[in-house]
Amino acid sequence: MHAKLFQSCPALCNPLDCSPSGYILNSGTESTSLTIPALAGGFFTTSTPEKLCVEVFKIEEVLEQADYLYESGETEKLYQLLTQYKESEDAELLWRLARASRDVAQLSGTSEEEKKFLVYEALEYAKRALEKNESSRAAHKWYAICIGDVGDYEGTKAKIANAYIIKEHFEKAIELNPKDATSIHLMGIWCYTVAEMPWYQRRIAKVLFATPPSSTYEEALGYFHRAEQVDPNFYSKNLLLLGKTYLKLHNKKFAAFWLTKAKDYPVHTEEDKQIQTEAAQLLTGFSDKN
Repeated sequence: MHAKLFQSCPALCNPLDCSPSGYILNSGTESTSLTIPALAGGFFTTSTPEKLCVEVFKIEEVLEQADYLYESGETEKLYQLLTQYKESEDAELLWRLARASRDVAQLSGTSEEEKKFLVYEALEYAKRALEKNESSRAAHKWYAICIGDVGDYEGTKAKIANAYIIKEHFEKAIELNPKDATSIHLMGIWCYTVAEMPWYQRRIAKVLFATPPSSTYEEALGYFHRAEQVDPNFYSKNLLLLGKTYLKLHNKKFAAFWLTKAKDYPVHTEEDKQIQTEAAQLLTGFSDKN
């Protein structure tokens, strides 16, 4: 299956043409380019130009195959592919492995015990990715997401404490790429979640922290709109949350507009189907009250 990954460098790749300081790769989804140091440690075991060129193409092909499997929805095959390289020190590979671990954890057939293992495994991969490249927008984003997942197993105190870390990394991801609609959307979710924090969690936060996390539905709305401006209709959940946030703000006219868009969004994934159903239920719910 993976024989291609270990092929020799093609003839048009002249080792003498490779930059002495690094190799620029096109890595597809989530990142436009990746610089791999030729002389530093990490993925490589040798500094011989000819062998380095082979290694570069190996990584490039793994990333390309990984992105193809991700876009195809082949969650388990993607995880199996990337776990072969779990000892890698390449940030682009590691954040993809974090995402793949998390995606397998989300599958309906994954047991609770396996899910917990995968959630912590994903966080470890994301942490390593960030350690290898602090300038990786995707590494910051997936580190924040994985910390949020782990919070479900560590209690309210840890969850509240992690909120600060999550916000910091989402903001860094946006700073590194202001045109990344997904990171902007996730920052909106952070604001929405904090805004609807239950009273007992707010009380705990006030006891534990001098300045507990705070946000508003208006702030969440701003991020959801900003994400939509950057990439219109990029994600059904962004449409749904625009509608739900307007409902929280008692603006039924705009809520109906965005919930209708979410309901009519083309279904490509299981999540799209769930969002479509929720949007339809919300529309029916407040229509019945009118």
